Amino acid sequence: MAASAARLLRACWSAGIDFALPPRCPGCGSIVEGDHRFCAACWQALDFLGPPACAMCALPLPHDAGDGALCGACHAAPRAFDRAYAAVAYGEVARTVALRLKYGGRPGLARTMAGPMARLVRDAPPDLLVAAVPLHRWRLWSRGYNQALLIARSVAARTGLACVPDLLVRTRATPVLRGLGGTARARTVAGAFAVPQHHRAPIRGRAVLLVDDVFTSGATAEACAKALKRAGAAEVRLLCWARVLRDAAGGR
Repeated sequence: MAASAARLLRACWSAGIDFALPPRCPGCGSIVEGDHRFCAACWQALDFLGPPACAMCALPLPHDAGDGALCGACHAAPRAFDRAYAAVAYGEVARTVALRLKYGGRPGLARTMAGPMARLVRDAPPDLLVAAVPLHRWRLWSRGYNQALLIARSVAARTGLACVPDLLVRTRATPVLRGLGGTARARTVAGAFAVPQHHRAPIRGRAVLLVDDVFTSGATAEACAKALKRAGAAEVRLLCWARVLRDAAGGR
């Protein structure tokens, strides 16, 4: 009897909250049917990525050349990470969601982004370790949370994979990369990440899934992947919410 009464109270409370604070579209803020759902217009505006795409950087390819196909840039200069996945192309709606999570104090959006991201790695090996691109402690103090870690935890919860929050640390503060070219980005973040000593034995010979919000040039992911491999990781995969498909400001 008590359990039934408690369930009834929870249902009434939930209904009251939904009436007072109805779910809203993560892209435009219009009222929608449920949490983490987009309105029809924003959903249609999202450009979901998939094959055919470069196996190393997730750049869409004009034709399907097979599962391991690489784009011209990755053929010419292979990445430090081994494979990349991105849920959507970086566009107006994808950008709005990422910025609301990153700067708008909307940590719940990490779950919204993690849904389509987790589907990309549903066939991942069960011993894959999930890590996030870290923030420097000064930026973490000012922002209140690391958006990449929130996404990583949600992806891990959806997939059953193990998330290691401090697998990577940022050893020095770096300036915002917005507006910098690829070479300048790489130079700015070079050597800025490390694996703490107590995590080196556990990751030796293991594969790591590195999670971030936006993939622009890949410079940050490259620097993280190099640190992970120096510490003994056998493979590094990158998973992002959005991938920039043309030269654009912002992101990493």
